[in-house]
Amino acid sequence: MNMKRREFLQLASMGSLLVPSSIALAQQSTVEADTQFGRIRGIKAGEVNIFKGVPYGASTAGENRFMPPQDPAPWREYREAFEYGPAAPQSDPASGSQQDGLESEDCLVLNVWTRGIDDGEKRPVMFWCHGGGFRTLSGSSPRYDGTNLAMRGDVVVVTINHRLNMMGFTHFGDMGHSEFESSGTVGMQDIVHALKWVQNNIEEFGGDPERVMIFGESGGGRKVATLLGMPSARGLFHRAVIESGATLRLPDRVQATELAQRVLDELEITPANLPQIQQLPLNRIMAAYHTVSANTADAGGGTFAPTMDGVELPYHPFWPSASPVNPDVPVIVGANRTEMTYFADDAAFSLDEAGMRERVSEIVGEENLQAVIDVYRQANPEATPSEIYFLVFSDSRYVMQSITIAERRAALGAGPTYLYYLTWETAETGRGALSPHTLDIPFIFDNVRDHPLTAGSDTAIELADKVSDTIIEFARSGDPNMGKLPQWQPYNGETRATMVWNDTPQVLSDPIGRQREILLPILSL
Repeated sequence: MNMKRREFLQLASMGSLLVPSSIALAQQSTVEADTQFGRIRGIKAGEVNIFKGVPYGASTAGENRFMPPQDPAPWREYREAFEYGPAAPQSDPASGSQQDGLESEDCLVLNVWTRGIDDGEKRPVMFWCHGGGFRTLSGSSPRYDGTNLAMRGDVVVVTINHRLNMMGFTHFGDMGHSEFESSGTVGMQDIVHALKWVQNNIEEFGGDPERVMIFGESGGGRKVATLLGMPSARGLFHRAVIESGATLRLPDRVQATELAQRVLDELEITPANLPQIQQLPLNRIMAAYHTVSANTADAGGGTFAPTMDGVELPYHPFWPSASPVNPDVPVIVGANRTEMTYFADDAAFSLDEAGMRERVSEIVGEENLQAVIDVYRQANPEATPSEIYFLVFSDSRYVMQSITIAERRAALGAGPTYLYYLTWETAETGRGALSPHTLDIPFIFDNVRDHPLTAGSDTAIELADKVSDTIIEFARSGDPNMGKLPQWQPYNGETRATMVWNDTPQVLSDPIGRQREILLPILSL
């Protein structure tokens, strides 16, 4: 695909890219399936049946706004499931970027890829949580097309949309209105509701409700981490993959209430009149959300994310230890070597020594600067100043958090935890170079041929063959070992076994141990 990367990301987030070549070349017809709410009609492309925009919940507008998800109203005859459904509201009305039909409060929809319809088979289910933090994007993106996974591993792939940002994660539960008690977690409750849909309906699509793997990258990984700590999700999934999902702790009730009050102040609503928020026009609410977000850059109380309320979420996901709610679920967790090249400004790619030292000092403090640089230089003697900065920045934001998640999850002494470290490098230059954030997605989905970070690379195809089959096997059995990669041992605090994904994958013991030893005490995770 000959497309600039920035253009790709914009189009992909809007669901506007062409479908993978495997679909485009396949002969298409229609196919029908039954769900608990009514019959749906999708597309059969070759051997894969595809259903898009299938409702799993009712509209979240009006009296359902900030409330727990409800079932959709049943429909008669059949419902067309040919196109992706709308994303959750997220655009700023002031920017003029909203597009009719692409965003809606009626956003509780999901998509299914499967090779079987009511055939009695018990295929593993791979349930994808999309990225974008807890704020943006959707599961309705060709980046997450499940065709190749369904073909490669004979699995059922499910991607979903759910409430985001203020609409899904504003905690009004301490403002004197019991009906809003769980408003700070309704976006996560939507995901649980979708998992319940899977339990009730996936056999119709040839799936096994007893072998459901939740997986996600970035914000999707954070959602997976959060689901591991939700009592309401217990038993609805059986394996979990956290990709670059650096969430150890979430806002508590005090922080979240402070943020909610800022929202009400912007909307000119008093806590006593909180129910009025359900009657306001959506554009006014989204304008308030964007204003509050722009003015609350501080971490304390300034993040629209699930609230650790002691009820829906009785513990932080991985702070000060791993949540004990779902201890037996096997987990894969990991990150990419230079995550932060994905987010970098142009100047970051041409730093001199002074520029690198200034930026690294902002991360580790002047008192730690020289020691940190010495360790990273010794481990990476050929690295440029920019690469040293990217390595420290990426480790501080993603890699060390993934190691910490593995440590604390393994310390539960229950289900196995497996740690990976993706070091394969793209041919891209500038933003997105080296081993950036999101790079794992095309490898796991086996969509490397259609992704600008990996297209045209034979080594990417070879690595995707190994990685995708490994994740499929994990979905199938809870054990990632299927013979294409070296034997992947569970992580523990002694051996620190880490699967390094590169042209020649290998399992190493603590591959960035010196960096870990100097950086983790500074970060105080």
